[in-house]
Amino acid sequence: MKNWIALLAALLLCSQAHGWGLTGHRVSAELAERYLTPKTRHGVTVILARETLAQASTWPDFMRADPDEFWQVTASPWHYITVPPGKQYSDIGAPPEGDALSALKKFSVQVHDPDSTLYEKQLALRFIIHIVGDLHQPLHVGHGGDRGGNDFKITWFGQPSNLHRLWDTQMIDRKQLSYTEMKRWLQTEITAELYSEWANPDPMVWVAESAELRDRIYPETPQQIPEEAAQPVPDLGWDYAYQWNDDLELRLKQAGVRTAAYLNALFDI
Repeated sequence: MKNWIALLAALLLCSQAHGWGLTGHRVSAELAERYLTPKTRHGVTVILARETLAQASTWPDFMRADPDEFWQVTASPWHYITVPPGKQYSDIGAPPEGDALSALKKFSVQVHDPDSTLYEKQLALRFIIHIVGDLHQPLHVGHGGDRGGNDFKITWFGQPSNLHRLWDTQMIDRKQLSYTEMKRWLQTEITAELYSEWANPDPMVWVAESAELRDRIYPETPQQIPEEAAQPVPDLGWDYAYQWNDDLELRLKQAGVRTAAYLNALFDI
């Protein structure tokens, strides 16, 4: 019983702090399916068999509940990067423990390594799909001061939350759509022209976009607060959801197109 309680607690923590959340990751991965080339689709199938991109996209977050040191320590930094305001990733680079971009590079090599086992290739491909999604969530390109918005407290329709959780799950789940329903809605908005404009497999482009958006989405907090007073938190609801809905959906659509673009560049060679 204790093991099940620990597993449930870990799963809840993961859903609050990592990735787009289940729906967001599945939406972008499901969007990507349409744009895979035949050669890429074959390469993916050889590794994942009948597992879809949507199924693969959430596996790295699910495995964060595994108590093994690999998942609790080694793999933990592979979901985000840090780019301070006014800097570019090339100015900072990955820390010694690695980050999402260093992991993406590592796994892109591993998926083609003839010495890799099937499990290692599956792990690599699932992480690739997941990381491309993560890098389109603006708070996964953190500024280094608040754990990607996890420490930026807010209330969302009166309930305590934080900015990271809001963008990961709450603004998406508020729509009350399944991931397949949301995918269908968003798919109709991706024209051939937009696909051509967005289909860039260079992660540096995605990171720069996320950092620029990240610096705009923080709500203002009241100024001139007495030092002895408790720090108030922004109370967000319909106004904030309306203000940032288009950007939220844009990043999901772009994540889908870029997932396909990255996989096509990886396999269609």
